[in-house]
Amino acid sequence: MAKIDLHIHSTSSSDGQFTPIELVDLCKQAGLTHAAIADHNSVSAIEQALNASLGCNLQIIPALELDCTFLETNLHLLGYGINYHDKVFEGIEASVLAQEQQASSQRVQAIRELGIAFDEDLLASLAIEGVVTGEMIAEAALSYDIANTNPTLDPYRKPGPRSDNPFVNFYWDFCSKGKPAYVPMVFMSLQEAVQVIKQTGGVSVLAHPGVNLKENAFLLNQIIAAGIQGLEVYTSYHNTQQRHFYWQAAQEHHLLMTCGSDFHGKTKPAIKIGSVDCQDSEREILQGLIDLGVAIDPSWL
Repeated sequence: MAKIDLHIHSTSSSDGQFTPIELVDLCKQAGLTHAAIADHNSVSAIEQALNASLGCNLQIIPALELDCTFLETNLHLLGYGINYHDKVFEGIEASVLAQEQQASSQRVQAIRELGIAFDEDLLASLAIEGVVTGEMIAEAALSYDIANTNPTLDPYRKPGPRSDNPFVNFYWDFCSKGKPAYVPMVFMSLQEAVQVIKQTGGVSVLAHPGVNLKENAFLLNQIIAAGIQGLEVYTSYHNTQQRHFYWQAAQEHHLLMTCGSDFHGKTKPAIKIGSVDCQDSEREILQGLIDLGVAIDPSWL
């Protein structure tokens, strides 16, 4: 178990289960010294988490995870040490929320047309600010089909091949880009995301690159040239080969390496806080962030 986890989601992400205060308690229980609640396009959890961590041996690093695109590839860009009071984040959150609300009804209808029924009342109760995610639809569908009558859902039930993280796997299989229930949204470009993070005093790190890029060195080099400062080398999603690939890329391009679980709670139950092995590089990771201007106390390690 690592002592740091720099990629955690709260209820300020539409797919997060726990409040910021609950997450601070979970981080303490996991024995973490440093954590970053990096919600999707939102900084609204940071203040609560900082206040909840006062007086305990846990430092919360202000962060967020921006959706962005580069050469028609959807990416997630983490920003650490940002000035989360900057008004630019209010505009980003409002824009994404409005698009998510509009896309939700289209997403639900697309799933219906695929012949997947779900508990309408449960889905309505799961919705957050009018947003219905693919993970919520999965939960409502699996709850509704208790008699296991729909073979389409079999991979997401134990011991099916997609049952380790059934809700998010359903999202990836049906609602992500290129899948039958995908609803396009307009996100900022990678270059714009890098600038937002830079202008608010933060450090930009490409989240779980192996998920979005596999081991596409050509695309990775172009992304690095766009100005990112780090790679999330140690993540729940990288196998040994991918971890080595991105470790080598970070070494070659003199980039920061970070470690994060991408903990969400019930949408990704196989992922636990602090569960990613960063190979005893916690101090090196924190020092790298400090060298780039992030206010961190490394003495707690």
